[in-house]
Amino acid sequence: MRAVPRRIPLIDVSSLATDSAVRPAVIDAIAAAARDWGFFQITGHGVSHRLIGQVSGEAHAFFALPLETKRAVARTRETTRGYYDRELTKNRRDLKEVFDFGVESDVRLPEGGCHRRPSVDGANRWPGDRPRFRRTLLEYQRACERLSLQLVRALCAGLGVRDETLVPHFSPTHTGFTRLNYYPLDDPLEPETAATVTDLGDMALHHHSDAGALTVLLQDEVSGLQVDSDHADGQEWIDVTPTDGALVINIGDMMQIWSNDRYRAALHRVRPITDRPRYSVPFFFNPAYETDVTPLVATEASPAKYHPVNWGDFRQARADGDFADCGHEIQIGDFRL
Repeated sequence: MRAVPRRIPLIDVSSLATDSAVRPAVIDAIAAAARDWGFFQITGHGVSHRLIGQVSGEAHAFFALPLETKRAVARTRETTRGYYDRELTKNRRDLKEVFDFGVESDVRLPEGGCHRRPSVDGANRWPGDRPRFRRTLLEYQRACERLSLQLVRALCAGLGVRDETLVPHFSPTHTGFTRLNYYPLDDPLEPETAATVTDLGDMALHHHSDAGALTVLLQDEVSGLQVDSDHADGQEWIDVTPTDGALVINIGDMMQIWSNDRYRAALHRVRPITDRPRYSVPFFFNPAYETDVTPLVATEASPAKYHPVNWGDFRQARADGDFADCGHEIQIGDFRL
């Protein structure tokens, strides 16, 4: 296995939106990072500093609300959107609070076309009397959608297939969603509530790979995110050090299948936070529910390594596992040939 550097790559992606002469080199850098790490940080992403600041402010304000106000928009088994304070990863409870929201029927991607209301995730649940909260978060989500389409095109080019190969699975319809994460110092559940749910694990967020195509992450200045380097000498957890103005990108399970393992959906986690709370905002770029994901680059010399995976079914199974301890958590290894 190839040796890799000890720090994830930092790539200026501003040329992806142009026909610049440096664009091929940037695509090569993205493909190499997706292959060697499954993680990289980007600058030149086009998401304004103003908007990033507003989103961070709204996240802080939301999680500072009284518990009863947040739980008024709590998620359920039928609706993954809204607030939750007892999410599971690998069947262990994480030390965090989250708020999830997805695309809405009046939101359009740059290529046009309206999104359908989700059939797996349910409808958004917004806290009352906070119109700026909804408006700001949906604006940020649209910016992440545009950026994600650029990255999907670059990842296709890095595989040697047409840039537009995967675009129909995301535009005009995709099932991406945004999450506000809050990692407090103490268990958010009261002792009597905590006694009735899955025990708190030893991580703020336990090791996992993301289910969809790719993730765009805004993290604050508090360190904690770590990625498994998958180094030849064994597992090594490397800090994803916050970089001012940068966004973190990581490859998801579906992109690993599409690439036939040329790109990897790296395991990552958030270690316990000990000095001050941590906030982050991931946008999960996921295909349309009806998408059947199969390797794009299978050849006689390198045959397909996976059975087809229906994204809607996979998403439903993963969402069920996040909500409650339902036994085995679905993985792409379940579909490996």
